[in-house]
Amino acid sequence: MCRWLAYAGPELLIEQLLFAPSNSLIKQSLLARESIVPTNGDGFGLGWYGNTVHPGLFRDTLPAWNDANLRSISEQIRSRLFFAHVRASTGTSTSRDNCHPFRHDDTLFMHNGQIGGYRLIRRELEQMIPGDFYNQRHGTTDSEAFYLLALGHGLLDDPVQALQKAIADITEVMERRGVEEPLRITAAFSDGDRLVALRHSSDSQSPTLYWATGKELTVEAGTVGMREGIGATLVLSEPLDAGGLTWREVPESHVLISQAGQVSIDALHRAA
Repeated sequence: MCRWLAYAGPELLIEQLLFAPSNSLIKQSLLARESIVPTNGDGFGLGWYGNTVHPGLFRDTLPAWNDANLRSISEQIRSRLFFAHVRASTGTSTSRDNCHPFRHDDTLFMHNGQIGGYRLIRRELEQMIPGDFYNQRHGTTDSEAFYLLALGHGLLDDPVQALQKAIADITEVMERRGVEEPLRITAAFSDGDRLVALRHSSDSQSPTLYWATGKELTVEAGTVGMREGIGATLVLSEPLDAGGLTWREVPESHVLISQAGQVSIDALHRAA
């Protein structure tokens, strides 16, 4: 399973979170501690908001630990909101178009998990994606399909309701086709203002997802800290260190929304 992190807060160098912590995302790409798949070497990606509302995107198929360009740009890019992802494929090909994050207009999305029986139900799910969004589909992953389904349900207007409806679509098709493999999701979405993170599964065994908040993030000697207050939020697949912040878990079947430094966590309900 993949590993990812999402940060929103005072502008900082991306390198501070990708490389500096003792259990950095780059180290997790080689040896994840809280994943059933320890190696995440099927590509990586960065998505970040800078001086415009349209996010930048850098993705490649090399393992994250083995790409000098990733290290170089992360030392130069400062961002107030960015996504980083290291990929372990669940069956689709290793290509740039299949690497996360995905971008549509001014939004970013990334995912860890899988849609059970995706090969069996892929065609039906893709037929449920509205045409305007389907025309923006570049890859073949279940992750991108989920993103486009949620956009079609109004992800920009009401993220919680849109995610609920996309999950309901997928669950209905899985049940109708007799798929026994589970649906497991952790995902992050942003429109450049809000940071939205989801944790959900059909078997109560969601991939891990943690969060921390404070006024300002620091990394010293491999340990991540947050000064007291509000303003910064970090959401991630697994902790970046062993003894720094108090990492809190996002509960099963809940959605976290961070906006202007304020964090709310709401239960995900089955869509009507």
